[in-house]
Amino acid sequence: MAAASSLKLQIEGMDCAACALKIETAVARLPGVSDINVSYAGGTLALNVDPDRTSQRTIEEKIRALGYRPAGSAPQARPALPTKRVREPWWQATKARLVFMTGALFAAAFVASFFLPEWDTWLYATAALISVVPFARRAVAGALAGSPFSIETLMAVAALGAVAIGEAEEAAVVIFLFAVGELLETVAAGRARAGIEALIDLVPRTALRRASTGVTETVAVEALAIDDRVVVRPGDRIPSDGVVEEGSSEVNEAPVTGESMPILKEPGAKVYAGSINANGELCVRITHVAADNTIARIIHMVEEAQESKAPTARMIDRFSRWYTPAAMAVAALIMVVPPLAFGGDWMTWIYRGLATLLIACPCALVISTPAAIASGLAAGARQGLLIKGGAALETLGKVITIAFDKTGTLTRGHPKVTDVIALSGSDDDVLARAAAVERNVSHPLGVAIVEAAKERALELPATFGGGIAVPGKAVTARLKSGFASVGSPRHAAEGTEIPADVRDRVLALESEGKTVVVLMAGKKIEGLIALRDEPRDDAAEGVRRLKARGVNILMLSGDNQRTASAIAAGLGLEARGELLPDAKLAEIGRLKQAGPIAMVGDGINDAPALAAASVGIAMGGGTDVALETADAALLRDRVEGVADLIALSQATLGNIWQNIALALALKAVFLATTLFGVTTLWMAILADTGATVLVTANALRLLAYQPPK
Repeated sequence: MAAASSLKLQIEGMDCAACALKIETAVARLPGVSDINVSYAGGTLALNVDPDRTSQRTIEEKIRALGYRPAGSAPQARPALPTKRVREPWWQATKARLVFMTGALFAAAFVASFFLPEWDTWLYATAALISVVPFARRAVAGALAGSPFSIETLMAVAALGAVAIGEAEEAAVVIFLFAVGELLETVAAGRARAGIEALIDLVPRTALRRASTGVTETVAVEALAIDDRVVVRPGDRIPSDGVVEEGSSEVNEAPVTGESMPILKEPGAKVYAGSINANGELCVRITHVAADNTIARIIHMVEEAQESKAPTARMIDRFSRWYTPAAMAVAALIMVVPPLAFGGDWMTWIYRGLATLLIACPCALVISTPAAIASGLAAGARQGLLIKGGAALETLGKVITIAFDKTGTLTRGHPKVTDVIALSGSDDDVLARAAAVERNVSHPLGVAIVEAAKERALELPATFGGGIAVPGKAVTARLKSGFASVGSPRHAAEGTEIPADVRDRVLALESEGKTVVVLMAGKKIEGLIALRDEPRDDAAEGVRRLKARGVNILMLSGDNQRTASAIAAGLGLEARGELLPDAKLAEIGRLKQAGPIAMVGDGINDAPALAAASVGIAMGGGTDVALETADAALLRDRVEGVADLIALSQATLGNIWQNIALALALKAVFLATTLFGVTTLWMAILADTGATVLVTANALRLLAYQPPK
């Protein structure tokens, strides 16, 4: 027996959630098939299949029997570069041909009835019976494949029943309107898919590759390898992820990350595929091949997310399995109970029962959730908010607590000079001398001191020989004026007596969560420098926006409690410090007992906590870990992105419940009017079609969603 292999098929004509459910039910009955994922939003069927038990051809024949067309297959592995489907114009689609055919038959019967009025019933009956054949075949195929109560079944039974009781004209109209409704679903589904496929246009198909000789040549993007150098001219799109090696320019990353302002890129800066180079020529070293760049990952992740079902969608799928047969039973009771129990007219109540069948079509209800989820995922991807599935998108809107890691999440991830206190000379003198001592050292504190001196454009004193570092204590270098050292207050206290007022200053700075270093010349203290990993520029605003939505926020950190509390106090949130990874994991578990919790981290050292939370959110500008480990990732690497995620999720949940309420309300209204004899058959099918179109249109509004500021 061969091992099960992965298969992914593109399905043409699968334009609603009910269609996807029918295909899933049929394929699940085939031997050797497992792990089925059907996405109406993506128009795909993914599964595992044992080829010795069921061949790909058998699967495709089963799909064709249901009235859909397998348009191509691909392995589950990611393609070399995402490509668009070749789509035929809507008026050439199978469903458009059905509209034209049913419309032409009805029009022919209508015209002929003027010349042969005595034959009008037979003319309309003939038109209706011919028109219903394609739908009846799909209904029979669905019944044989395990879906006896499909939408086609309801429509075919209603149409044939109308012909049987002499309402052939209405039967022909019903079939035509049903075909129109299916075509409208196709057009709407195409618009939703275009929202994601538009990302594919962001990546150029060619690049200017620079050879080792300096000569450039135009090559296909797929031909680029890691460590290739490419030239990106002003106005060009960056062909793949990489690092700038030469040149400087502003780069518009809005198409990828949603960042509205161009960002200055200089040597060493990361750039993303699809970003637009603005005003200078760049030489970029490629770090990801075309199949693995940020755009390809975004598209792949959103496609996978659309294939996964949200909890509400699964609930509605279960609901629809008994809803449709229950609706048929109710329609049957409407047909027989009034005539038998109350002496009602048989034809009148059969007619009303048939109208009830049409009103009961669950298409609008079934599509209410997946349409909104697909639009929400696409809207998020356009803004650099990557969400790995409908379940994560739903859960985000329900979280009651958000836990942030500190370093690299709420803070910049590297120390910055906050205070310079001169005890001898000026502040600039102290900073310049300290930077001179530290300039050849790679310790983060030393790098921060040198960076601060550069920002002030200070001229550094010359040193004689390299600095000598004693780990955990000090760095010493020889300046023109003699030996100078930059070290910890404890090290300084070992070499000299620290005055009481200086000790007080050190303690005051440390109480603010800052690290203090002492500049000494010989045994004389010349100044103090305080450093701290400062909050991100948008951290306070991001926290404020989350609090405004009623979310509880706290910070979980491995730093000492004093440092964690100082940072948290400035942002207006609670802090829990000195948490080792296992303690942080236990804290997430404790908080989770009170309700859904989201954990926000850098996607590397916080992986256990991200996995344990209800939703894990990774910061990190599209790094491999950020895209692979968490349930959601923020390409813009901003704290406000968490608030944007929550806002998008809540907007999507609101859209879902609007759709459900709209679908059920319309059905309730038309059911009542049907029982009182107001609704005709063509009005009933128009009501169902209209509800489906309204629900889909409402869901598509999310494609233009912008988070509130």
